[in-house]
Amino acid sequence: MAKAKTRYVCQACGAQSAKWLGRCTDCGEYGTFVEEAAPEARPAGALSSTGGARPIADVRVDEAPRIPTGMPELDRVLGGGIVPGSLVLLGGDPGIGKSTLLLQALDGIARGGRRVLYVSGEESVQQTALRAERLGARDKRLLVLAETALETILDEADKHRPDVLAIDSVQTMHTRALDSIPGSLGQVRETAGRLLTYAKSHGIPVLLVGHVTKDGGLAGPKTLEHVVDAVLYFEGERTQHYRVLRTTKNRFGSTNEIGVFEMRSVGLAEVPNPSQLFLAERPTGVPGSVVIAAVEGSRPILVELQALVANSGGAMPRRTALGFDPNRVSLLLAVIERRCGVDVLGLDVFVNVAGGVRLAEPASDLGLVAAVVSSARRRPVDARTLCFGEVGLAGEVRAVARADLRLAEAAKMGFKRCVLPRLNVEALRAQGAEAGITLVGVRDVGAAITALIEDR
Repeated sequence: MAKAKTRYVCQACGAQSAKWLGRCTDCGEYGTFVEEAAPEARPAGALSSTGGARPIADVRVDEAPRIPTGMPELDRVLGGGIVPGSLVLLGGDPGIGKSTLLLQALDGIARGGRRVLYVSGEESVQQTALRAERLGARDKRLLVLAETALETILDEADKHRPDVLAIDSVQTMHTRALDSIPGSLGQVRETAGRLLTYAKSHGIPVLLVGHVTKDGGLAGPKTLEHVVDAVLYFEGERTQHYRVLRTTKNRFGSTNEIGVFEMRSVGLAEVPNPSQLFLAERPTGVPGSVVIAAVEGSRPILVELQALVANSGGAMPRRTALGFDPNRVSLLLAVIERRCGVDVLGLDVFVNVAGGVRLAEPASDLGLVAAVVSSARRRPVDARTLCFGEVGLAGEVRAVARADLRLAEAAKMGFKRCVLPRLNVEALRAQGAEAGITLVGVRDVGAAITALIEDR
């Protein structure tokens, strides 16, 4: 009897070796090599069903309608709904609400007249039904299966012919083609590949739930993110009531859209107006509090940016930033010190984006500068004034995109005045899109501070 072929695979990066190594030569991690059975080679052309190469102009494109989930926030993030035959990966921290979001979405699809199959590798059928009862997800077209063997799952899918297949989670699945344990790199890679083939060949969308490592990345090989069509991250603090669904990859839509949800006792509730939620408890007349207008995809959001400047009690001043890039904070503090004449480099500086939102776009720079200077000088910014703009190292305030959307959202929330880059003001006035708000155009941070704080 021939001896089964094996290989050693690094569980950190997926590197392969013919023998065991104490330290991975690719990623440098120690003790990560695990022996796995080598997968059997697939016959040539097993994954190809295109009939050979042909001119792209001759390829017929069928505009299959997207499948709505019954949750507009989720549909927006996906680009308008689920694309038939797509493979979608949903990741997030433990307990953040991934399974709850998935089960509610599947129930919405089932209520729309489609058959769905929800496979749980972590809960029994009774446990899943108990959670479904709490969420009100009791449609008869929602089928539930507790299974971890991939071959059995695909047999059940062939038997019931669902319109949508959901796997919770991909790290618990295993295939008999490999002898390694579920969750290993080989099993995750092979399982994802088999599910991708199934989705494309049958035209059935497959939704995968993925675990997140302690570093915040999706567990498993990096090829898992490459092979799927969309990667969604469910973010938020477990102590907060609301969650943000963000896409980092989407072959069928924008990668900048977000969806906002509120966690309640009966499940996740959509938040149609995030600006109102994030500004609901905003203090007025307090130094260090500034409202900025951010844009996530096609959605403008008003958020409160808070800063607290205090005397340092140690040799090294503290820098703490929640929801803002710490490196960006350090850069802007140097700009404040040099261009605004405010001594902050020797003080403790704490920055927080209220509500747990994460700001990544440069348009929030001016808001952080204003919040820090307001706290350092102990002079509040007018409660009905907001600002936005990118700040450069020379202290200049640069124009940003989608200024009209930001101002329209601000006007809807009752703001009367906005400090923004002068180039944006000139463009808005040329278009007649001032949104009924007093616009104050500035070229540098000195003029912005004067408009926000000194003119009060």
